[in-house]
Amino acid sequence: MSAPSEAERTVEAGGDSDHSGESVLFEGRRALVPSVSVLVVVIVTLGLWLIPRWWHRGSKLYRITTRRIVVETGVLSKRLEQIDLYRIADYTVDRPFFQRVMGTGNLLLKTFDKSTPELHVREIKTDVVALYEKLRVATEAEKAKRGVRMIDYENRA
Repeated sequence: MSAPSEAERTVEAGGDSDHSGESVLFEGRRALVPSVSVLVVVIVTLGLWLIPRWWHRGSKLYRITTRRIVVETGVLSKRLEQIDLYRIADYTVDRPFFQRVMGTGNLLLKTFDKSTPELHVREIKTDVVALYEKLRVATEAEKAKRGVRMIDYENRA
């Protein structure tokens, strides 16, 4: 399944006022065929490679909103992990050539979260540069809303 819509959707609060006004920036799974190299392997194996790729793809769901990133992992047993946007320190957009050809890309987020210092959002089929820009704006808005400021310290010996 791909992202439900490029347009932002308002998240239903379900009675929880803490999430009212939260908009979805991206929701989806990894691309089934993220790069040309995977496409070649699929062709050579007569499509059999799609079976493990499908299982692997179904094991991770990314949901990026204007307030948090939720990563759901697992096929039979599920694990839910959440990172608030104000904890993001740095972003890296990775678009290897073979993934650009297939319209996919990767985001690497460095966070101040102790359980997840780095979050890799891999092989998503969306415009990762546009998603990065939306995510950066939403992160700065959350930091301003919460009064979070980053201070860089340099050790000089």
